[in-house]
Amino acid sequence: MSMFSTGILVLTSPLHTLPLRIAPVLSSAAQLVDCTLYVHLHPGLNLGGGSQPRPVFIPPVVDLSALITRLYSNAADVCGHLDVRVLLTNVRAQSAACSGTMTPNCPFPTPQSLSHSPEVVLTDFALQDPGQSHQVTQCLQRYTGHCYVCSPSLPSVLLHPQLTRLQEKEEGLKDPEEKEEPLETYTDVVVGGTFDRLHGAHKTLLNISCLLASRRFLIGVCDQAMLKKKVLKELIEPYSLRVQRLQEFLQDTKPSLQVEIVPLDDPFGVSIIDPQLQCIVVSEETRKGGEAVNKKRLENGLPALVLHEIQLLKDAHHTETEEEKISSSSLRSRLLGTLLIPPKDASHLPPLPYVIGLTGGSGSGKSSIARQLEAFGAVRIDCDKLGHEVYQPGAAGYHRVLEEFGSDILNEDKTINRRALGRKVFGNQERLKALTDIVWPEIALLVKNRVSQARDEGKEVCVVDAAVLLEASWTDLVHEVWVSIIPEEEAVLRITERDGVTTEDAVRRLESQWSSSKQVEHANVVLSTLWEPEVTRKQVLKAWNLLQKRIHQRQEGQ
Repeated sequence: MSMFSTGILVLTSPLHTLPLRIAPVLSSAAQLVDCTLYVHLHPGLNLGGGSQPRPVFIPPVVDLSALITRLYSNAADVCGHLDVRVLLTNVRAQSAACSGTMTPNCPFPTPQSLSHSPEVVLTDFALQDPGQSHQVTQCLQRYTGHCYVCSPSLPSVLLHPQLTRLQEKEEGLKDPEEKEEPLETYTDVVVGGTFDRLHGAHKTLLNISCLLASRRFLIGVCDQAMLKKKVLKELIEPYSLRVQRLQEFLQDTKPSLQVEIVPLDDPFGVSIIDPQLQCIVVSEETRKGGEAVNKKRLENGLPALVLHEIQLLKDAHHTETEEEKISSSSLRSRLLGTLLIPPKDASHLPPLPYVIGLTGGSGSGKSSIARQLEAFGAVRIDCDKLGHEVYQPGAAGYHRVLEEFGSDILNEDKTINRRALGRKVFGNQERLKALTDIVWPEIALLVKNRVSQARDEGKEVCVVDAAVLLEASWTDLVHEVWVSIIPEEEAVLRITERDGVTTEDAVRRLESQWSSSKQVEHANVVLSTLWEPEVTRKQVLKAWNLLQKRIHQRQEGQ
Protein backbone atom coordinates (compact mmCIF):
# COMPACT_ATOMS: atom_id res chain seq x y z
CA MET A 1 0.00 0.00 0.00
CA SER A 2 1.25 3.51 -0.76
CA MET A 3 2.75 5.59 2.02
CA PHE A 4 1.20 8.80 3.30
CA SER A 5 3.18 11.70 4.73
CA THR A 6 0.68 12.58 7.49
CA GLY A 7 -2.05 10.56 9.15
CA ILE A 8 -4.51 10.68 12.04
CA LEU A 9 -4.83 7.59 14.21
CA VAL A 10 -8.19 7.40 16.02
CA LEU A 11 -7.83 5.07 19.01
CA THR A 12 -11.17 3.57 20.03
CA SER A 13 -10.14 0.67 22.31
CA PRO A 14 -11.23 0.97 25.96
CA LEU A 15 -8.67 2.80 28.08
CA HIS A 16 -7.84 -0.28 30.17
CA THR A 17 -6.88 -2.36 27.08
CA LEU A 18 -4.96 0.28 25.15
CA PRO A 19 -1.55 -0.12 26.87
CA LEU A 20 -1.07 -3.59 25.38
CA ARG A 21 -2.45 -2.61 21.98
CA ILE A 22 -0.47 0.56 21.35
CA ALA A 23 2.77 -1.06 20.12
CA PRO A 24 1.17 -3.29 17.44
CA VAL A 25 -1.18 -0.49 16.36
CA LEU A 26 1.71 1.98 16.00
CA SER A 27 3.72 -0.61 14.13
CA SER A 28 0.85 -1.07 11.67
CA ALA A 29 0.39 2.70 11.30
CA ALA A 30 4.11 3.15 10.58
CA GLN A 31 3.71 0.96 7.49
CA LEU A 32 1.34 3.55 6.02
CA VAL A 33 2.56 6.90 7.39
CA ASP A 34 6.16 8.08 7.08
CA CYS A 35 6.34 11.59 8.61
CA THR A 36 3.70 12.81 11.08
CA LEU A 37 1.19 10.68 12.97
CA TYR A 38 -1.48 12.48 14.99
CA VAL A 39 -3.16 10.39 17.68
CA HIS A 40 -6.79 11.16 18.57
CA LEU A 41 -8.08 9.42 21.71
CA HIS A 42 -11.73 8.41 21.97
CA PRO A 43 -11.93 5.20 24.05
CA GLY A 44 -15.20 3.36 23.51
CA LEU A 45 -16.01 5.11 20.22
CA ASN A 46 -18.42 2.90 18.25
CA LEU A 47 -17.87 3.31 14.52
CA GLY A 48 -20.11 0.37 13.70
CA GLY A 49 -23.38 1.53 15.26
CA GLY A 50 -26.44 2.69 13.44
CA SER A 51 -25.94 6.43 14.00
CA GLN A 52 -22.99 8.70 13.25
CA PRO A 53 -20.91 9.16 16.45
CA ARG A 54 -19.92 12.63 17.58
CA PRO A 55 -16.74 13.63 19.44
CA VAL A 56 -17.21 14.22 23.16
CA PHE A 57 -15.02 15.45 25.98
CA ILE A 58 -12.93 12.81 27.73
CA PRO A 59 -12.13 13.56 31.38
CA PRO A 60 -8.44 13.72 32.35
CA VAL A 61 -7.69 10.65 34.45
CA VAL A 62 -4.52 9.17 35.87
CA ASP A 63 -4.67 6.22 33.45
CA LEU A 64 -4.75 8.64 30.52
CA SER A 65 -1.51 10.22 31.72
CA ALA A 66 0.09 6.76 32.00
CA LEU A 67 -1.23 5.85 28.56
CA ILE A 68 0.38 8.91 26.95
CA THR A 69 3.72 8.01 28.53
CA ARG A 70 3.36 4.43 27.27
CA LEU A 71 2.40 5.64 23.80
CA TYR A 72 5.46 7.87 23.35
CA SER A 73 7.71 5.16 24.80
CA ASN A 74 6.35 2.57 22.36
CA ALA A 75 6.59 5.05 19.49
CA ALA A 76 10.30 5.56 20.21
CA ASP A 77 10.82 1.80 20.11
CA VAL A 78 8.76 0.76 17.08
CA CYS A 79 8.48 3.86 14.86
CA GLY A 80 11.20 6.29 15.91
CA HIS A 81 11.18 7.92 12.45
CA LEU A 82 7.61 9.19 12.96
CA ASP A 83 6.72 12.54 14.50
CA VAL A 84 3.97 11.26 16.81
CA ARG A 85 1.69 13.86 18.45
CA VAL A 86 -1.13 13.05 20.88
CA LEU A 87 -4.00 15.51 20.41
CA LEU A 88 -5.82 16.69 23.54
CA THR A 89 -8.48 19.08 22.26
CA ASN A 90 -11.19 16.64 23.37
CA VAL A 91 -9.64 15.95 26.79
CA ARG A 92 -11.10 18.21 29.48
CA ALA A 93 -12.92 18.03 32.78
CA GLN A 94 -16.69 18.15 32.22
CA SER A 95 -17.16 21.20 34.43
CA ALA A 96 -14.65 23.16 32.35
CA ALA A 97 -16.13 21.85 29.13
CA CYS A 98 -19.56 23.20 29.89
CA SER A 99 -18.40 26.69 30.84
CA GLY A 100 -17.96 29.68 28.58
CA THR A 101 -19.34 29.96 25.08
CA MET A 102 -18.30 26.48 23.93
CA THR A 103 -21.13 24.10 23.11
CA PRO A 104 -21.56 21.75 26.10
CA ASN A 105 -19.71 18.46 25.65
CA CYS A 106 -18.66 19.37 22.11
CA PRO A 107 -14.88 19.85 21.84
CA PHE A 108 -15.01 20.75 18.13
CA PRO A 109 -17.53 23.53 17.41
CA THR A 110 -15.56 23.89 14.16
CA PRO A 111 -12.95 21.50 12.74
CA GLN A 112 -9.44 22.13 14.13
CA SER A 113 -6.63 23.00 11.71
CA LEU A 114 -3.43 20.99 12.12
CA SER A 115 0.03 22.16 11.14
CA HIS A 116 0.41 19.18 8.79
CA SER A 117 -2.53 18.37 6.57
CA PRO A 118 -3.77 14.80 7.13
CA GLU A 119 -3.70 12.51 4.11
CA VAL A 120 -5.17 9.38 5.73
CA VAL A 121 -7.17 8.46 8.83
CA LEU A 122 -6.47 5.18 10.64
CA THR A 123 -8.20 3.41 13.49
CA ASP A 124 -7.79 0.41 15.77
CA PHE A 125 -11.56 -0.17 15.74
CA ALA A 126 -12.20 -3.92 15.46
CA LEU A 127 -14.94 -5.03 13.08
CA GLN A 128 -17.63 -7.27 14.52
CA ASP A 129 -18.60 -8.34 11.01
CA PRO A 130 -16.40 -8.12 7.86
CA GLY A 131 -19.41 -6.76 6.01
CA GLN A 132 -19.21 -3.61 8.17
CA SER A 133 -15.96 -2.49 6.57
CA HIS A 134 -17.38 0.07 4.13
CA GLN A 135 -19.83 1.49 6.67
CA VAL A 136 -17.11 1.83 9.34
CA THR A 137 -14.58 3.53 7.04
CA GLN A 138 -17.21 6.05 5.94
CA CYS A 139 -18.21 6.66 9.55
CA LEU A 140 -14.55 7.15 10.50
CA GLN A 141 -14.07 9.57 7.63
CA ARG A 142 -17.06 11.72 8.68
CA TYR A 143 -16.05 11.60 12.36
CA THR A 144 -12.52 12.80 11.56
CA GLY A 145 -13.80 15.55 9.27
CA HIS A 146 -15.97 16.79 12.13
CA CYS A 147 -12.87 17.09 14.35
CA TYR A 148 -10.11 18.27 12.00
CA VAL A 149 -9.70 20.18 8.77
CA CYS A 150 -9.00 17.55 6.14
CA SER A 151 -9.97 16.56 2.63
CA PRO A 152 -13.57 15.31 2.18
CA SER A 153 -12.11 12.36 0.28
CA LEU A 154 -9.67 11.47 3.06
CA PRO A 155 -8.86 7.73 2.75
CA SER A 156 -9.68 5.73 5.88
CA VAL A 157 -7.93 2.51 6.89
CA LEU A 158 -8.82 -0.07 9.52
CA LEU A 159 -5.71 -1.41 11.19
CA HIS A 160 -5.83 -5.04 12.21
CA PRO A 161 -3.06 -5.67 14.72
CA GLN A 162 -2.79 -9.13 16.24
CA LEU A 163 -5.21 -8.42 19.02
CA THR A 164 -6.45 -11.96 19.57
CA ARG A 165 -3.26 -13.07 21.32
CA LEU A 166 -3.50 -10.01 23.57
CA GLN A 167 -6.88 -10.99 24.98
CA GLU A 168 -5.45 -13.38 27.57
CA LYS A 169 -3.10 -10.67 28.83
CA GLU A 170 -5.93 -8.17 28.87
CA GLU A 171 -8.00 -10.40 31.14
CA GLY A 172 -5.55 -9.68 33.95
CA LEU A 173 -5.85 -5.93 33.56
CA LYS A 174 -7.93 -3.62 35.71
CA ASP A 175 -11.65 -4.22 35.75
CA PRO A 176 -13.11 -1.85 33.12
CA GLU A 177 -16.02 -1.16 35.44
CA GLU A 178 -13.68 0.20 38.11
CA LYS A 179 -13.99 3.98 38.38
CA GLU A 180 -11.09 5.89 36.87
CA GLU A 181 -9.04 8.06 39.22
CA PRO A 182 -9.37 11.72 38.15
CA LEU A 183 -6.22 13.67 37.43
CA GLU A 184 -5.76 16.84 39.46
CA THR A 185 -5.63 19.86 37.12
CA TYR A 186 -4.34 23.41 37.62
CA THR A 187 -5.03 26.74 35.97
CA ASP A 188 -1.34 27.59 35.40
CA VAL A 189 1.44 25.05 34.83
CA VAL A 190 5.17 25.64 34.22
CA VAL A 191 8.03 23.55 32.82
CA GLY A 192 11.59 24.27 31.78
CA GLY A 193 14.06 22.59 29.44
CA THR A 194 16.26 22.80 26.37
CA PHE A 195 13.71 21.23 24.00
CA ASP A 196 16.30 20.48 21.35
CA ARG A 197 14.88 18.31 18.54
CA LEU A 198 11.54 17.44 20.12
CA HIS A 199 11.58 13.74 20.98
CA GLY A 200 9.31 11.34 22.83
CA ALA A 201 10.42 12.41 26.30
CA HIS A 202 9.80 16.08 25.46
CA LYS A 203 6.40 15.25 24.02
CA THR A 204 5.47 13.23 27.11
CA LEU A 205 6.39 16.20 29.31
CA LEU A 206 4.46 18.62 27.10
CA ASN A 207 1.38 16.42 26.70
CA ILE A 208 1.07 15.70 30.41
CA SER A 209 1.58 19.39 31.18
CA CYS A 210 -1.26 20.14 28.74
CA LEU A 211 -3.41 17.59 30.55
CA LEU A 212 -2.71 19.29 33.87
CA ALA A 213 -3.16 22.89 32.64
CA SER A 214 -6.66 24.26 32.20
CA ARG A 215 -5.77 27.88 31.36
CA ARG A 216 -2.09 28.74 30.86
CA PHE A 217 1.08 26.80 30.08
CA LEU A 218 4.40 28.61 30.74
CA ILE A 219 7.59 27.15 29.25
CA GLY A 220 11.12 28.30 30.00
CA VAL A 221 13.48 27.39 27.14
CA CYS A 222 17.22 27.30 27.86
CA ASP A 223 19.10 30.10 26.12
CA GLN A 224 22.86 30.65 25.63
CA ALA A 225 23.92 30.87 29.29
CA MET A 226 22.19 27.57 30.08
CA LEU A 227 23.72 25.68 27.15
CA LYS A 228 27.43 26.02 27.97
CA LYS A 229 27.75 22.63 29.70
CA LYS A 230 25.54 20.68 27.28
CA VAL A 231 27.11 17.78 25.38
CA LEU A 232 27.69 18.72 21.72
CA LYS A 233 26.17 22.14 22.38
CA GLU A 234 27.29 23.24 18.89
CA LEU A 235 24.61 20.97 17.44
CA ILE A 236 21.76 22.37 19.55
CA GLU A 237 19.13 24.01 17.36
CA PRO A 238 18.86 27.82 17.52
CA TYR A 239 16.57 29.18 20.25
CA SER A 240 14.13 30.63 17.68
CA LEU A 241 13.75 27.26 15.93
CA ARG A 242 13.19 25.39 19.20
CA VAL A 243 10.49 27.92 20.17
CA GLN A 244 8.85 27.66 16.75
CA ARG A 245 8.63 23.86 17.02
CA LEU A 246 7.22 24.07 20.54
CA GLN A 247 4.54 26.52 19.41
CA GLU A 248 3.55 24.34 16.49
CA PHE A 249 3.37 21.18 18.62
CA LEU A 250 1.29 22.85 21.34
CA GLN A 251 -1.05 24.53 18.87
CA ASP A 252 -1.78 21.09 17.45
CA THR A 253 -1.99 19.41 20.85
CA LYS A 254 -4.26 21.77 22.78
CA PRO A 255 -5.09 25.03 20.97
CA SER A 256 -7.33 26.27 23.81
CA LEU A 257 -4.34 26.76 26.13
CA GLN A 258 -2.69 30.12 26.58
CA VAL A 259 0.95 29.23 25.85
CA GLU A 260 3.80 31.49 26.96
CA ILE A 261 7.40 30.63 25.99
CA VAL A 262 10.23 32.62 27.59
CA PRO A 263 14.04 32.36 27.47
CA LEU A 264 15.67 30.64 30.43
CA ASP A 265 18.99 32.24 31.41
CA ASP A 266 19.25 30.62 34.85
CA PRO A 267 17.77 27.49 36.48
CA PHE A 268 14.74 29.39 37.82
CA GLY A 269 13.46 31.94 35.32
CA VAL A 270 10.04 33.42 36.01
CA SER A 271 8.89 30.33 37.95
CA ILE A 272 10.09 31.94 41.20
CA ILE A 273 8.27 35.27 40.71
CA ASP A 274 4.99 34.41 38.93
CA PRO A 275 2.23 34.36 41.59
CA GLN A 276 -0.34 32.67 39.31
CA LEU A 277 1.61 29.45 38.81
CA GLN A 278 0.25 26.43 40.65
CA CYS A 279 2.15 23.40 39.35
CA ILE A 280 5.59 22.56 37.95
CA VAL A 281 6.10 19.34 35.99
CA VAL A 282 9.39 17.55 36.66
CA SER A 283 11.03 14.18 36.09
CA GLU A 284 12.91 12.02 38.55
CA GLU A 285 16.20 13.70 37.61
CA THR A 286 14.83 17.28 37.65
CA ARG A 287 12.84 16.94 40.88
CA LYS A 288 15.62 18.63 42.87
CA GLY A 289 15.39 21.57 40.49
CA GLY A 290 11.66 21.80 41.20
CA GLU A 291 12.35 21.72 44.93
CA ALA A 292 14.90 24.53 44.48
CA VAL A 293 12.25 26.57 42.65
CA ASN A 294 9.88 26.13 45.59
CA LYS A 295 12.56 27.19 48.05
CA LYS A 296 13.06 30.42 46.08
CA ARG A 297 9.30 31.00 45.82
CA LEU A 298 8.92 30.71 49.60
CA GLU A 299 11.79 33.18 50.03
CA ASN A 300 9.90 35.52 47.69
CA GLY A 301 6.69 35.17 49.70
CA LEU A 302 4.93 33.01 47.11
CA PRO A 303 3.21 29.66 47.70
CA ALA A 304 5.09 26.51 46.74
CA LEU A 305 4.17 24.81 43.47
CA VAL A 306 2.75 21.31 43.28
CA LEU A 307 5.52 19.06 41.92
CA HIS A 308 4.02 16.66 39.39
CA GLU A 309 6.64 14.03 38.57
CA ILE A 310 6.64 12.08 35.30
CA GLN A 311 8.75 9.03 34.57
CA LEU A 312 11.78 9.05 32.28
CA LEU A 313 11.45 7.17 28.99
CA LYS A 314 13.98 4.41 28.40
CA ASP A 315 15.89 4.51 25.12
CA ALA A 316 15.89 0.98 23.73
CA HIS A 317 18.40 2.01 21.06
CA HIS A 318 21.02 3.70 23.22
CA THR A 319 24.71 2.82 22.83
CA GLU A 320 27.34 2.45 25.53
CA THR A 321 28.31 6.13 25.22
CA GLU A 322 24.70 7.39 25.38
CA GLU A 323 22.28 7.86 28.24
CA GLU A 324 19.81 5.08 29.03
CA LYS A 325 16.93 7.57 28.86
CA ILE A 326 15.66 9.19 25.68
CA SER A 327 17.62 12.44 25.55
CA SER A 328 18.60 15.24 23.19
CA SER A 329 22.29 14.64 23.85
CA SER A 330 21.95 11.07 22.55
CA LEU A 331 20.13 12.31 19.46
CA ARG A 332 22.87 14.89 18.87
CA SER A 333 25.56 12.22 19.17
CA ARG A 334 23.74 10.20 16.49
CA LEU A 335 24.06 13.16 14.12
CA LEU A 336 27.85 12.84 14.21
CA GLY A 337 29.12 11.53 10.88
CA THR A 338 25.81 12.14 9.09
CA LEU A 339 25.10 14.77 6.46
CA LEU A 340 23.62 17.74 8.36
CA ILE A 341 23.11 20.03 5.36
CA PRO A 342 23.40 19.20 1.64
CA PRO A 343 26.70 20.12 -0.06
CA LYS A 344 26.77 23.45 -1.85
CA ASP A 345 26.97 23.60 -5.63
CA ALA A 346 30.48 22.55 -6.65
CA SER A 347 29.94 22.29 -10.40
CA HIS A 348 33.14 24.33 -10.90
CA LEU A 349 35.11 21.37 -9.49
CA PRO A 350 35.79 18.11 -11.34
CA PRO A 351 33.49 15.35 -9.97
CA LEU A 352 36.49 13.23 -8.98
CA PRO A 353 38.36 13.11 -6.80
CA TYR A 354 35.63 14.16 -4.38
CA VAL A 355 37.30 16.64 -2.04
CA ILE A 356 36.51 16.82 1.69
CA GLY A 357 37.71 19.90 3.56
CA LEU A 358 38.38 18.80 7.14
CA THR A 359 38.86 21.45 9.81
CA GLY A 360 38.56 21.98 13.55
CA GLY A 361 40.07 23.91 16.41
CA SER A 362 43.41 23.15 18.01
CA GLY A 363 43.25 19.90 19.99
CA SER A 364 40.03 18.76 18.31
CA GLY A 365 41.57 15.59 16.90
CA LYS A 366 41.16 16.76 13.31
CA SER A 367 44.41 15.21 12.10
CA SER A 368 43.69 11.83 13.73
CA ILE A 369 40.38 11.79 11.82
CA ALA A 370 42.24 12.65 8.61
CA ARG A 371 44.59 9.71 9.17
CA GLN A 372 41.62 7.38 9.67
CA LEU A 373 40.08 8.60 6.41
CA GLU A 374 43.46 8.02 4.77
CA ALA A 375 43.38 4.43 6.06
CA PHE A 376 39.96 3.99 4.43
CA GLY A 377 41.44 5.03 1.07
CA ALA A 378 41.35 8.83 0.93
CA VAL A 379 44.34 10.88 -0.18
CA ARG A 380 45.30 13.12 2.75
CA ILE A 381 46.52 16.62 1.91
CA ASP A 382 48.14 18.10 5.03
CA CYS A 383 47.98 21.90 4.75
CA ASP A 384 50.33 22.35 7.70
CA LYS A 385 53.04 20.55 5.71
CA LEU A 386 52.16 22.56 2.62
CA GLY A 387 52.63 25.70 4.71
CA HIS A 388 56.22 24.61 5.40
CA GLU A 389 56.77 24.22 1.66
CA VAL A 390 55.66 27.81 1.07
CA TYR A 391 58.49 29.04 3.34
CA GLN A 392 61.20 26.97 1.62
CA PRO A 393 63.98 28.94 -0.13
CA GLY A 394 63.23 29.34 -3.81
CA ALA A 395 59.44 29.21 -3.37
CA ALA A 396 57.44 32.24 -4.54
CA GLY A 397 56.04 32.70 -1.05
CA TYR A 398 59.54 32.72 0.44
CA HIS A 399 60.62 35.77 -1.54
CA ARG A 400 57.37 37.66 -0.89
CA VAL A 401 57.65 37.05 2.87
CA LEU A 402 61.20 38.42 2.87
CA GLU A 403 60.10 41.49 0.93
CA GLU A 404 57.29 42.14 3.42
CA PHE A 405 59.03 41.32 6.72
CA GLY A 406 62.77 41.80 6.08
CA SER A 407 65.80 39.53 6.03
CA ASP A 408 66.24 39.62 9.82
CA ILE A 409 63.82 36.69 10.05
CA LEU A 410 66.34 34.37 8.33
CA ASN A 411 68.41 31.65 9.94
CA GLU A 412 72.09 31.28 9.04
CA ASP A 413 71.18 28.74 6.35
CA LYS A 414 68.82 31.30 4.76
CA THR A 415 65.67 29.43 5.86
CA ILE A 416 62.89 31.46 7.46
CA ASN A 417 62.89 31.41 11.24
CA ARG A 418 59.18 30.98 11.84
CA ARG A 419 59.52 31.92 15.52
CA ALA A 420 61.08 35.25 14.55
CA LEU A 421 58.36 35.77 11.94
CA GLY A 422 55.73 34.88 14.52
CA ARG A 423 57.02 37.58 16.89
CA LYS A 424 56.55 40.19 14.15
CA VAL A 425 52.87 39.34 13.61
CA PHE A 426 51.82 38.29 17.13
CA GLY A 427 49.10 40.59 18.44
CA ASN A 428 49.16 42.72 15.29
CA GLN A 429 46.15 41.94 13.12
CA GLU A 430 47.34 44.13 10.27
CA ARG A 431 50.75 42.43 10.04
CA LEU A 432 49.16 39.00 10.46
CA LYS A 433 46.82 39.69 7.55
CA ALA A 434 49.79 40.78 5.44
CA LEU A 435 51.39 37.39 6.12
CA THR A 436 48.26 35.30 5.47
CA ASP A 437 47.57 37.27 2.27
CA ILE A 438 50.91 35.90 1.04
CA VAL A 439 50.83 32.38 2.46
CA TRP A 440 47.21 31.26 2.12
CA PRO A 441 46.94 31.69 -1.70
CA GLU A 442 50.22 29.82 -2.10
CA ILE A 443 48.93 26.92 0.02
CA ALA A 444 45.71 26.91 -2.02
CA LEU A 445 47.76 26.49 -5.22
CA LEU A 446 49.62 23.56 -3.68
CA VAL A 447 46.28 21.99 -2.63
CA LYS A 448 45.01 22.24 -6.21
CA ASN A 449 48.20 20.60 -7.46
CA ARG A 450 47.85 17.70 -4.99
CA VAL A 451 44.20 17.18 -5.97
CA SER A 452 45.15 17.21 -9.65
CA GLN A 453 47.87 14.66 -8.95
CA ALA A 454 45.35 12.44 -7.13
CA ARG A 455 43.02 12.69 -10.13
CA ASP A 456 45.80 11.53 -12.44
CA GLU A 457 46.35 8.56 -10.11
CA GLY A 458 42.66 7.63 -10.33
CA LYS A 459 41.90 8.39 -6.65
CA GLU A 460 38.25 8.84 -5.66
CA VAL A 461 38.48 10.93 -2.46
CA CYS A 462 40.87 13.60 -1.15
CA VAL A 463 40.82 15.01 2.38
CA VAL A 464 42.21 18.51 2.79
CA ASP A 465 43.38 18.63 6.43
CA ALA A 466 43.33 22.39 7.12
CA ALA A 467 43.01 24.24 10.43
CA VAL A 468 42.26 27.50 8.58
CA LEU A 469 39.99 26.05 5.88
CA LEU A 470 37.16 28.45 6.72
CA GLU A 471 39.24 31.49 7.71
CA ALA A 472 41.19 31.24 4.45
CA SER A 473 37.99 30.85 2.38
CA TRP A 474 39.21 27.58 0.86
CA THR A 475 35.69 26.17 0.73
CA ASP A 476 35.64 26.72 -3.04
CA LEU A 477 38.39 24.07 -3.26
CA VAL A 478 36.21 21.34 -1.69
CA HIS A 479 32.90 19.55 -2.27
CA GLU A 480 32.06 19.24 1.44
CA VAL A 481 33.19 20.74 4.75
CA TRP A 482 33.72 18.41 7.71
CA VAL A 483 34.35 19.83 11.19
CA SER A 484 35.82 18.13 14.26
CA ILE A 485 34.64 19.51 17.61
CA ILE A 486 35.34 18.97 21.31
CA PRO A 487 34.48 21.07 24.40
CA GLU A 488 36.87 23.96 25.02
CA GLU A 489 37.99 22.62 28.41
CA GLU A 490 38.98 19.31 26.80
CA ALA A 491 40.82 21.16 24.01
CA VAL A 492 42.76 23.20 26.60
CA LEU A 493 43.74 20.03 28.44
CA ARG A 494 44.95 18.36 25.23
CA ILE A 495 46.93 21.41 24.08
CA THR A 496 48.72 21.82 27.41
CA GLU A 497 49.63 18.11 27.54
CA ARG A 498 50.64 17.89 23.88
CA ASP A 499 52.55 21.15 23.46
CA GLY A 500 53.76 21.79 27.00
CA VAL A 501 52.23 25.28 27.12
CA THR A 502 50.36 26.95 29.97
CA THR A 503 46.58 26.90 30.29
CA GLU A 504 46.53 30.63 29.56
CA ASP A 505 48.49 30.12 26.32
CA ALA A 506 46.15 27.30 25.28
CA VAL A 507 43.08 29.47 25.90
CA ARG A 508 44.63 32.34 23.92
CA ARG A 509 45.35 30.00 21.03
CA LEU A 510 41.74 28.84 20.94
CA GLU A 511 40.44 32.41 21.19
CA SER A 512 42.49 33.35 18.11
CA GLN A 513 40.65 30.70 16.07
CA TRP A 514 37.07 30.41 14.93
CA SER A 515 34.87 28.92 17.65
CA SER A 516 33.48 25.42 17.18
CA SER A 517 29.96 26.86 16.97
CA LYS A 518 30.97 29.20 14.15
CA GLN A 519 32.70 26.38 12.29
CA VAL A 520 29.68 24.09 12.65
CA GLU A 521 27.54 26.72 10.91
CA HIS A 522 29.52 25.93 7.75
CA ALA A 523 29.71 22.16 8.25
CA ASN A 524 28.12 19.49 6.10
CA VAL A 525 29.36 16.80 8.48
CA VAL A 526 30.39 17.10 12.15
CA LEU A 527 32.60 14.64 14.06
CA SER A 528 33.87 14.58 17.64
CA THR A 529 36.86 12.89 19.26
CA LEU A 530 35.51 13.50 22.78
CA TRP A 531 35.09 9.81 23.59
CA GLU A 532 37.28 6.70 23.32
CA PRO A 533 39.19 6.16 20.03
CA GLU A 534 36.91 3.27 19.09
CA VAL A 535 33.88 5.58 19.29
CA THR A 536 35.61 8.05 16.97
CA ARG A 537 36.53 5.23 14.58
CA LYS A 538 32.86 4.18 14.35
CA GLN A 539 31.85 7.80 13.66
CA VAL A 540 34.44 8.16 10.91
CA LEU A 541 33.47 4.81 9.39
CA LYS A 542 29.82 5.88 9.36
CA ALA A 543 30.77 9.19 7.73
CA TRP A 544 32.94 7.38 5.16
CA ASN A 545 30.23 4.87 4.23
CA LEU A 546 27.60 7.61 3.85
CA LEU A 547 30.08 9.60 1.75
CA GLN A 548 30.56 6.62 -0.58
CA LYS A 549 26.79 6.46 -1.09
CA ARG A 550 26.65 10.18 -1.91
CA ILE A 551 29.49 9.89 -4.41
CA HIS A 552 27.91 6.92 -6.16
CA GLN A 553 24.46 8.55 -6.25
CA ARG A 554 26.10 11.64 -7.71
CA GLN A 555 27.80 9.60 -10.41
CA GLU A 556 24.55 7.82 -11.28
CA GLY A 557 22.76 11.16 -11.57
CA GLN A 558 25.25 12.58 -14.06
